[in-house]
Amino acid sequence: MTGPIAIVGGGIVGCLLARELLAARADLRIVLLERDLVGLGASQRSAGVHFPFGRTERLRAMTRFSEQYYADLGRRNPHLPLFPVDFVAAAPGAAAVTAQEWFTTAAAGDVPPSRRVGLSAWPPDAALWMMPGCHHADVGALARSLATDLRQHITLLEGVDVTAVNERGDGVALELSTGETLRAEKVVLAPGPWVNAAAWRHLTAPLGVRVKKIVALHLDRAVRPDAAAVFFPQDDAFIVPLKDRGHWLYSYTCTEWDLQPDDIHGGLTERNLADGRAILARYDETLASSLRSGRVFCDAYSPMREPLVTTVGELGHIVFAGAANGSGYRLAPAIAREVVQLLNLEHGRGVLQCAS
Repeated sequence: MTGPIAIVGGGIVGCLLARELLAARADLRIVLLERDLVGLGASQRSAGVHFPFGRTERLRAMTRFSEQYYADLGRRNPHLPLFPVDFVAAAPGAAAVTAQEWFTTAAAGDVPPSRRVGLSAWPPDAALWMMPGCHHADVGALARSLATDLRQHITLLEGVDVTAVNERGDGVALELSTGETLRAEKVVLAPGPWVNAAAWRHLTAPLGVRVKKIVALHLDRAVRPDAAAVFFPQDDAFIVPLKDRGHWLYSYTCTEWDLQPDDIHGGLTERNLADGRAILARYDETLASSLRSGRVFCDAYSPMREPLVTTVGELGHIVFAGAANGSGYRLAPAIAREVVQLLNLEHGRGVLQCAS
């Protein structure tokens, strides 16, 4: 064997991938590379919301797998920052039938008036239903907690950037910012919004992935212990109580495309606030006018709006895993599983003969 499996990217996808590779083959040698500290990129800014939703059958299947994965992870590790939350879905009557087809779990009955989260202007024909199995997470903290356990079993290199990726007949040579060369048998690129970084752009450009700005606004309103979140499938927006942070988070679909994540400077813009307020104002003008702060970052979007798990390059040594279209946290366990399947490592039957 020429070297370990190298994972490029220490966000939630990269950390869960390392975990699942070890679960499939405990004898694998794995090197996880992160140019910053683990969990400090898009994962740190992620809303970390999971709800049972997907517009295609593959997305619904991935969602079902991830929901069970996180539920099992939380039961076995109660210290992890995973927070159950009741979620209400809301859609105008004409759109509700279509929207309900996108959910992996059937409606759980009518929403009691006491759980309608206080929005003052529900459309008169709005259909409301509860979504079971939902939670939110501090994704950055979760990635760092996973990394703490992984350090006992893998090589974790933080603050080390990959400056070049060179595929060869016997594997891949990664040129590092430290001046070293890491030789790996397989490389998995899990760079999140850095999908078009110069070091691997020649590999990812044919995928047609685009990078979009993500905006989530903070609402400084009290969070009751029984507060429920709301998802607006028609607008692809949600508002969720962050009980661990003491405020609400409101995420809407920003439409600023073809950015580079390192070029996001200056915080929220006037346009960001105006666009976000306009959507929420359909349901509650008072809440909308109270939005003044938030978080800005980027994410990668595939042409088909489904995550990509595929080989890139010419020799089959490099896998790209990502472009989750704003749902990287929600689908990360399923993405990791697909990588394991692609590498033919499930249940210890991998074709790679790796030393411990």
